[in-house]
Amino acid sequence: MQAGHFLNAKQEQRRLSMVTCYDYTFARLLARSSIDGILVGDSAAMVMHGHPSTIAARVEMMKLHTEAVARGAGDKLIVADMPFLSYRMGWTSALDAAHVLMSAGAQAVKLEGVDGHEDVVQRLVESGIPVMGHLGLQPQSIHAFGGYKVQGRGDEAAQKILRQAVALEQLGAFSIVLECIPAPLASEVTAALRIPTIGIGAGAGCDGQILVLQDLLGMNTDFHPRFVRHFLEGANAIVDALDGYDQAVKSGSFPAVEESYT
Repeated sequence: MQAGHFLNAKQEQRRLSMVTCYDYTFARLLARSSIDGILVGDSAAMVMHGHPSTIAARVEMMKLHTEAVARGAGDKLIVADMPFLSYRMGWTSALDAAHVLMSAGAQAVKLEGVDGHEDVVQRLVESGIPVMGHLGLQPQSIHAFGGYKVQGRGDEAAQKILRQAVALEQLGAFSIVLECIPAPLASEVTAALRIPTIGIGAGAGCDGQILVLQDLLGMNTDFHPRFVRHFLEGANAIVDALDGYDQAVKSGSFPAVEESYT
């Protein structure tokens, strides 16, 4: 799938599904699914490396995860996150970072916000690099935002997000992630754009949705944001399997004769 298919989906009023993925094994499973697209998110810094925020992500980290996903994802659209500050040090630096990620197997890149780096978005698009925007809660800016809080409440804040969304569309972005904003605002933004919106904590009025794969699989029992639904109780299933293996080893029932070489 290519970025253009996202535009077609909006025109056809067909909803889009995306998940994050950071490794080859899960990418192979996603390749067998009906999911439309994969985001190699800078959330890898938290989910895979245990950092407290996405700020720890670097271009090299994103390159390694993108390469791993690309080896297993088949024909799924792969979008790679531009990590913290990689697109705020001028368009030359941004192009270098995007080149690394695209060479690693991404078909598009995602960056947060738009104010102050409009020229970067334009340069990327003009260079043939599909750009996905990201508005609302921007995890790379949590220190400026005062933490992980819903954004866009109040007329002024809502109008800012709407203005930024229109600006991203005019600069050539093919899609925009809307994170943790009120559902009515997300619906308003979605209706105002020709390009699709992908929501996370933004209600059902977006053109599509994205969740962190480990969250929808229920693998993090300590994380309970309002917008996450567990489609599998993965943590319990995995722990049960590990305990079953442990018991089989200690009882001597594993390995069995048929699991041994003669």
